[in-house]
Amino acid sequence: MTPKFSKISHQFRRFAAASDEAAQSLGLTRTDVQNMQILRYLDGLLLWGKAYNLTAITDPDEALVKHIFDCMAIIPMLPFVTQPNKSLLDIGTGAGLPSVILAILKPDWHIDALDSNQKKIRFIRQISSEIGLKNITPIASRIEHHHAQKAGAYDVITSRAFASLTDFVSLAVPCLADAGVLYAMKGKKPTAEEMADLQAWHIDIKPICVPKLDDDRCVVYLTKQ
Repeated sequence: MTPKFSKISHQFRRFAAASDEAAQSLGLTRTDVQNMQILRYLDGLLLWGKAYNLTAITDPDEALVKHIFDCMAIIPMLPFVTQPNKSLLDIGTGAGLPSVILAILKPDWHIDALDSNQKKIRFIRQISSEIGLKNITPIASRIEHHHAQKAGAYDVITSRAFASLTDFVSLAVPCLADAGVLYAMKGKKPTAEEMADLQAWHIDIKPICVPKLDDDRCVVYLTKQ
């Protein structure tokens, strides 16, 4: 029996197969429940996208690749990926990218999804409840207001939202544990000029391959020297 979807009912079987293929190419092991959670999240993202201003992408096939696969692709490269019980903060999470995908595929981690946009946080809270996610906390706040409450609290801090690595580091570091890692999702590899103000950090840049996407993608690891 095909589950009920609002926006991807006709593409469900094809998307399920494509998602399985993408996971295999990335070396990700997923359960049927996790696969369904991802597809239900995608359906909700498309259903409520306009009302909540969640994403500019409205085409389901494009959203599958540029949102879902793009976020899945960072998981094998996560710092501490094989270790359980890690805490992760996603700054500027928007509609839950990558926080919701991380919460689905890393059920033994706790994910805090932070964004100042109340509507987007409301969407994350609603969709997380609908798909049964217990390990994600949506937080409607600016990162500056989160520093005192969660100083040094996170093993990993990630962001897909920052254009500037320097801005990401300066805003994230108060919440980072001493042995923690900042983990930025980027398109093209950052230039030397972009990293000039980060001399106090050890920086490692690795390319990632997003299934069915030809665009440049990389992840940037920043650890305290």
